[in-house]
Amino acid sequence: MLKTAKRWLQRPLWLAVTLLAGFAAWLLGYGYADLEIGNTLQFSLKQGSSLRSAARQMQTAGVLDSPWQFELLARIFGDASRIQAGNYELGGNITPVALLRKITSGDRSQDQITLVEGWTLAQMRAALDAHAAIKHDTHGIAESEIVARLGIPYPSAEGLFFPDTYYFANGTSDAAILQRAYRVMQSQLATLWNARADGLPLDNPYQALILASIIEKETGQPDERPMIAAVFVNRLKFGMKLQTDPTVIYGLGSAFDGNLRKRDLLADGPYNTYMRDGLPPTPIALPGLAALTAALDPAPSKALYFVARGDGTSHFSTSLAEHERAVTKYQKRGKR
Repeated sequence: MLKTAKRWLQRPLWLAVTLLAGFAAWLLGYGYADLEIGNTLQFSLKQGSSLRSAARQMQTAGVLDSPWQFELLARIFGDASRIQAGNYELGGNITPVALLRKITSGDRSQDQITLVEGWTLAQMRAALDAHAAIKHDTHGIAESEIVARLGIPYPSAEGLFFPDTYYFANGTSDAAILQRAYRVMQSQLATLWNARADGLPLDNPYQALILASIIEKETGQPDERPMIAAVFVNRLKFGMKLQTDPTVIYGLGSAFDGNLRKRDLLADGPYNTYMRDGLPPTPIALPGLAALTAALDPAPSKALYFVARGDGTSHFSTSLAEHERAVTKYQKRGKR
């Protein structure tokens, strides 16, 4: 009887030992096995990032496949609160333990570049070309070559790079920075697309990106973006032309001299939304997170028109008659 009781008491102990051994084996197996990164890779951790947020940022950048495992490892080592913001560069494969030491020791670089919301591809490339710390591998090459190098599945690279501040090591290739910005945009877009509002007249995330780029260029007022989005979504639903000046200006390119004339609005072209139905063929600028969010979750409004009041805000109307009165009140010439 005593021996039987002793055996029963030993079982929890053996189970605990077995679990501890299994955990130790996992810690060694995961913590000291190389992450499959391959070539040089750069990523950024934002200021104030929690451990969980940092792990997700590294997953988005292609550093981690399983952020929860890395998070658990960091907590075991007592490093959950020691994550340091900044840009990091990995020169090939690295173990999770070494990666943890890197992002908690401040082994980071300080060069940075900000891609601005509303910039066109040409403006963004000019900023990259002008940065002295960047290796200019894409300088002077055709846009189609950039698309091919980055593996972009679209005919144009316009609007595909997330506007943000990117930290990098001195001598980093502009192609590497573009790759990071493209990856972040795809991640942001996918997340918002999966949580999009019901009934949107958009067939795919790329159309959402196009719409977001128009919203970005239409207003500098953050709180107006959902209403601007509602107007364009409603017009698309009713089969109305978008009639938005920024697309026409984009289509004019270097021919635009700062003044949009009636003849410009009447000249047919793929970006003239006064002449053609639906969305233009590509984005027209870099949309920020607020514009992306508005495009996929517009305000609940029946508005079909808006006009600038002249103070930076807009007046929204649900009927043409109301819109025409607003145009008369706020400006001599109407837009949309």
